[in-house]
Amino acid sequence: MEALKSREAEGWSADKTALVVIDLQKGIASSGRPIAPHTVEEVVQNASKLVKAFTEKGAFVVLVRVSSLDGKDMLTPKTDMKMNPTQYAAGWDEFIPEIADTPNAHTITKRQWGAFYGTDLDLQLRRRGIDTIVLCGISTSIGVDTTAREAYQHGYHQVFVEDAMTASTEEEHDYVCQHIFPRIGQIRSSEEVALSLR
Repeated sequence: MEALKSREAEGWSADKTALVVIDLQKGIASSGRPIAPHTVEEVVQNASKLVKAFTEKGAFVVLVRVSSLDGKDMLTPKTDMKMNPTQYAAGWDEFIPEIADTPNAHTITKRQWGAFYGTDLDLQLRRRGIDTIVLCGISTSIGVDTTAREAYQHGYHQVFVEDAMTASTEEEHDYVCQHIFPRIGQIRSSEEVALSLR
């Protein structure tokens, strides 16, 4: 309890902090693929609470999705892991209903794992004087991690919401949360972030 109170005291200013939600879209959140350690339902619930808290405080909310015009704008590197061609069902890139109608949210469409490259995310943040981003979404080890590394290189302070993200396996999630995120930001729970946003 003391640790929570101590962390609450640090706080984040709503006018200097943005919530960036990674890939909570129908084709990813409803894919039926294995997810761990948090369920999709848990991630959606916690991310939705954050979206509501940030919106109520007047903080900047960014909803990021991955999409393609025709498949030709996606990356296709030569890899050791066999990757099956992705079949995009109708509406796969639509945001999940729980966050889709967030008022005044800025939406970003990316063509790769990270949310900075080839988008206006950095421009939108800098023009608002934002220096801190709170990250959540799916997947911890892909979209969230890549965006976090890009944000680090752009000089942003970062807060990673551990219970509002998840990965294909618990091992992937834990590795990033234990070995990468602590080097480039702070790891907090959705409750801690919601209570500490001022």
